[in-house]
This record gives sequence, C-alpha cells and structure tokens, in this order.
Amino acid sequence: MHRAPLKTAARLVVKLGTGVLTDRHKHPDPAQLEQLVAQVAAQRKAGREIVLVTSGAVGAGMGALGLDKRPADLAELQACAAVGQSRLMAMYETCFAAHDLRVAQVLLTHDDLEHHERHLNARNTLATLLARGVVPIVNENDAVSFTEIKFGDNDTLSALVASLLPADLLVILTSVDGVLENFGRANPRTIPVIEKVDATLEKIARGTDSPTAVGGMKSKIAAARIVVRSGIPLVIASGRKKNALARILAGENEGTLFVPQANRLQGRKRWIAFFHHPKGALFVDDGAKLALREKGRSLLPPGVARCEGEFGVGDVVRICDLNGTEFARGIARSGSAAVRERRLPKEELVHRDDLVIL
Repeated sequence: MHRAPLKTAARLVVKLGTGVLTDRHKHPDPAQLEQLVAQVAAQRKAGREIVLVTSGAVGAGMGALGLDKRPADLAELQACAAVGQSRLMAMYETCFAAHDLRVAQVLLTHDDLEHHERHLNARNTLATLLARGVVPIVNENDAVSFTEIKFGDNDTLSALVASLLPADLLVILTSVDGVLENFGRANPRTIPVIEKVDATLEKIARGTDSPTAVGGMKSKIAAARIVVRSGIPLVIASGRKKNALARILAGENEGTLFVPQANRLQGRKRWIAFFHHPKGALFVDDGAKLALREKGRSLLPPGVARCEGEFGVGDVVRICDLNGTEFARGIARSGSAAVRERRLPKEELVHRDDLVIL
C-alpha cells in the first residue's frame, strides 16, 4: 500500500554513497559506476527526470594522492576533493555518454541554498537542465567549503536537493540493504517500512567506520527527517544490486521505505525549515507551544520564556519547548537583544506565515 505511489514518481533524486562507488583501495570502481549509471539511464529513458547526488570525490582524490586515511586537515581534505572531483566527473561523463545521455556538474555549498535568491536560482538551473534531458550531477563544493557553509554530508545534501526541487522521491543507494535491525549481530533484518522517525529509530542507526565516508546510517535518518516532513518519500537500498532502482520504482519490496507526511510543505516553508543554520533559539512555555502546534497561531512575546544565541531581525531561529526540544523554526521579527531586554512590540515575534512546525 505504501509503495504504490512510487510507481508514478516522475522526478527523483538518487544519491550514490562512497561505499558503492569505490573499491577496497578507495579508487572509483569503474564496473560499479557503470552498473549504477545503467540503472539511472534506464529510468531516464523511461521518461523520469533524475538528479544524481554523488559522493566519492574525496575518496577518489585520496586514491590518486596515495592516502590511506581521510585527512583531518581542512586544506588536505579540500585538495583531495579538488583532485577527485574532476576524475569522478570524467568517469560519469563517459558512462552516461554510452547511454547517449548528457551530464552537468552542479557544485553547491550550504550558503548557496540558504540565501533565498541563490536558492531559487539553483532550483531554476536544475529544472532547466532536467527539461533539456540532462542529468545534473550534484556534489558539495568541498574544494572551497568550510564548517560554517557545509551541509555536513551528502545524505543531507540529497535531502535538501529533493526538497528544493521538490522531487517525488529520494533514493539513497548505499552499501547495505536498508535500515537494519540488529545490525552487526547474527540475525540482522531489513526494516521494510518506517512510518515515524523517532528516538527509537535513531538508536538503531549508527555512524560509519569507513575511512572515506561520512555519517553512516545516522546521517541517513537525519536526511529522512527532512524529506518526510517535506512530503517526499525516501527509500534506502543497496547500490550493489543491479535492479534495485527498477524494483523500487515498480513498487516492489526493496530496501527501507520512509513514509512521507501527508501534507507537503510549500516552497518557502521548506526553505525556512531546512535550509538555514539557525542563529539562535527561543524557548516557549506550554501555552505558546500548544497555540503554535495545535491552533496555527503566531508566536507572541508573552509566550517566550528565554532566548539563546545572537540573532537579528530576519534571522531564522529554533523554537523549543522548556525542555529544550526543538519543535518549530521561524523568522524572527525582533533581535535577541530586544527579546532579552523585553523591548518587544505587542505584535508577533514570529508570524505564523514565517513559522514551520517540524
């Protein structure tokens, strides 16, 4: 029942992880890349629009530079990315050309998608490439990115690209069959469907020990939070299976499906919710939380118990309950200094049009 809508997905984002793109020496694996491209090409020729989000640049650069361990030094990491990205794109271009398909490189930083005008421009560029039958290949611009403007990992990047478009489906192809229960034990089991991303699920997830990868299943769960709230389904499946993508899009029981929330967020709400590094936090009392979550109200000054961080008018802030649990984000209409000093106007501190319940 949950998988039937996947058959009609017309626009999808497919993320390929480092683990399925490189061999044991951390070099790009040509045979594996060819079979993954063949899967994508088959769906593109079936009439679906596909954006590819790729990892592997740092791994490819590590192989080229003879490094066995992912560098901790930022400059070394960026050097690996710069060397590896060109190698990776050359391989993609060759593989897709064998299927008479053109590709385009799109390198992004978090800052590109946070700034509203550049956010819209990125969306328009991707839409134009898709309309022209090109397969956009997206990666983080690791050669220039630094902590403040990074996405953190390509799982998050793929979720944000899916939300940006928006896509009908996000598929993350990785080195395991999906979200595994009892991972690392004698009786692991792939969880076929997940209807709620909660603390129990996060305990099942774990990071990665790979020297080339970042995040592991933990980052994929974080990506799931973004897309399901945006109203987009996510499937995590094995990129080692040559028919995984076809099975997913046929509605078959492949990998783990994260069921999206029923109401898809509109574009501006998605931008507020997911495309910012919040500058601070507002902690609200129970009455304000109820008014925001259940009654669709704006956040008024009396409901704010305290604030943290330094933010100005127009900055996105986290909205948390008194226990510190974030349940919403919004655009502040007053700065942090005014909130602390209670120099607030009587009208809304965060208007409901600028507020998203997470």
